[in-house]
Amino acid sequence: MLERFHLVLIREVERQGSLTAAANELHLTQSALSHTVKKLEQQLGTPVWDRDGRSLRLTQAGQYLLALAGRLLPQFEHAEARMKQYANGERGTLRIGMECHPCYQWLLKVVSPYLSRWPDVDVDVKQRFQFGGIGALFGYDVDVLVTPDPLNRPGLRFEPVFDYEQVLVVADGHRLAGARYVTPEQLADETLITYPVETDRLDIYNQFLTPAGVVPKRHKTIETTDIMLQMVASGRGVAALPKWLADEYADRIPVEPVKLGKGGIAKQIFLGVREADASIDYLSAFVELARESTGNAVRMLR
Repeated sequence: MLERFHLVLIREVERQGSLTAAANELHLTQSALSHTVKKLEQQLGTPVWDRDGRSLRLTQAGQYLLALAGRLLPQFEHAEARMKQYANGERGTLRIGMECHPCYQWLLKVVSPYLSRWPDVDVDVKQRFQFGGIGALFGYDVDVLVTPDPLNRPGLRFEPVFDYEQVLVVADGHRLAGARYVTPEQLADETLITYPVETDRLDIYNQFLTPAGVVPKRHKTIETTDIMLQMVASGRGVAALPKWLADEYADRIPVEPVKLGKGGIAKQIFLGVREADASIDYLSAFVELARESTGNAVRMLR
């Protein structure tokens, strides 16, 4: 009863905003598309859209089907692309999802030798996910997920790549510069600069400030590491970053790392893959090269 094309239709109408625009995108006449919509609603026994003049609004049933389309259609498209690659003797594209903002510098050190060793594989990096990083893996939107916060789920495998310490980064002349470590209370009067990530996913909050009941005076978000550390160096705030990254920037920007708490905050970066794909040669090669490159890169950065 419910076919793949119906999901494509619902997704396209939502994207385009009207039946006319969707019909053009799907290379159909408007009358053919309207007939298909009417027949689908008759088969389902419930309307998919509420109509108000020329505008359409998804019903509760329509919203459910749209969510279903968001989960299933990427899997169909991924499978078709993979079959085409097999048929043509190609390997295609390795799609990497990033849940770790400061890991871009690390990723560059891995991607460069990877592209040299696998010239028939392209690399694409995605950061924004409709259903989160784990959902992107399950939904075949990405093939590898770079994350410091793995979630064990049936069908997924997470491989630890490297360990690192999360530290506070301050300007050279800051009052906390040179301290053996900082306490949460010492950040109560500070402007904390972070990447644009939910606070409950930021280590400095969930492992340092929140357990102590401390909130910084101000919280600002900045997307790029370079601008973030320029702001820190100019005395506009403090930031929390991996120590290896702070050390790398300290060579050219007047900032320095300070331990977060007496015991510090230890973290790991993981690469998540679907278990069914773990043996694919170019994917498993990326994981192995990530371990190899990381060992060399982190030693140099330390």
